[in-house]
Amino acid sequence: MQKYFDEIVGSISKIVQFDSSLAPAVADMPFGKGAKDALDWFLHLASSFGFETKNYDNYVGEVVFGEGEELGILAHLDVVPAGGGWTHNPFGGEVSLDRIWGRGTTDDKGPAIICLYCLKALKDEGFLPKKKIKLIVGCNEESGWKCMEHYKKVAHMPEIGFSPDANFPVIYAEKGILHFAIHFPVQNPPFSSMKGGSAANAVCALCEVVDCKGNTLVFRGKAAHASTPEAGDNAILRALSHYAPANEDVQKIVDCLFSDKFGLKTLEDETGRLTMSPDLVCFENGNLSFVVDIRYPATHNLQEVTTLLDKFGVPYEILSHQAPLFNDRNSPLISTLTRLYSEAIGKDVPPMAIGGGTYARALSLGAGFGPEMEGEDCHIHDADEFISFKTIRFCMDLYYKTIKELSK
Repeated sequence: MQKYFDEIVGSISKIVQFDSSLAPAVADMPFGKGAKDALDWFLHLASSFGFETKNYDNYVGEVVFGEGEELGILAHLDVVPAGGGWTHNPFGGEVSLDRIWGRGTTDDKGPAIICLYCLKALKDEGFLPKKKIKLIVGCNEESGWKCMEHYKKVAHMPEIGFSPDANFPVIYAEKGILHFAIHFPVQNPPFSSMKGGSAANAVCALCEVVDCKGNTLVFRGKAAHASTPEAGDNAILRALSHYAPANEDVQKIVDCLFSDKFGLKTLEDETGRLTMSPDLVCFENGNLSFVVDIRYPATHNLQEVTTLLDKFGVPYEILSHQAPLFNDRNSPLISTLTRLYSEAIGKDVPPMAIGGGTYARALSLGAGFGPEMEGEDCHIHDADEFISFKTIRFCMDLYYKTIKELSK
């Protein structure tokens, strides 16, 4: 497998150069030209390896290897917007310091490329899978999952598989994900404009405010994945805190969305506590409107969350919702992935739950499986995202063994 390393590095570097963040739909490009171009490039590469490929209307593509019962490998080629603060070109695919730099290197173009080359390695050595392996690559994972909705309409989704779009070890459970817009009226606003945030699932790193005298104030924080808002520093909170002492309506917003006055974060189970991250803000027509990311514990339900949101006493609307994923830790899939990972690192490690959401929940029995390594901050949804050579080499070997084991 290691003989493909240089090719893998080169391919990751090339596909990162497509800005595949969500853009307005144009003609037959539902998520913009960048996403379409990234998908075309990926499928062309797979076709050059001799695989059957399909492009489902530029929503999602697949690479097929083998026949029989289906096994899914679900990855995505879209990315969150680059945002600011980079010291490397976010779409340059720079290779330096034993790393590849750029948006999507770890989340999730890098793992998609690695899995494709694992299929190539198996094919090149003459391996005949006893299952039909479908490497499915979506283009709207970061902002709505319309790609998976479309795939389920026009193709057949495998029952079992994994998504290389999470952490190691094995992810047996994922919290529910709720995105909602909420609108707070502000009387006698101390500003004429407030705008911040780059994506609904990334902690706001920059918030700009124009006060009533026309002065522009810039509040800076630190981006992070919305599933772990504690890893970031929300610039929206910095801005609101500046004005809250002199304005009761702004203070109410801080109390509801950040200080958790109504106890949403008391919802908790083995998958962790509820997290709440207000990631986008805009002041219009006397209202401060937010898009908020909530990750709620997997054994709870949406109604429990909305019952508490109703106590805010202001209008809100649900933008998207993904029900939780909760698998049996002892299922054959989870047990096999756990064993393979434990063998790879030389010690037993139990499966875990996360707040992030992966395509694994599109499967009847699915699991997130890497590529993020313990102790390595790859700057997911942050500036200077990267994937290290060490991680690439580790994933090459582990994904190769995993695909081979699951398709025997």
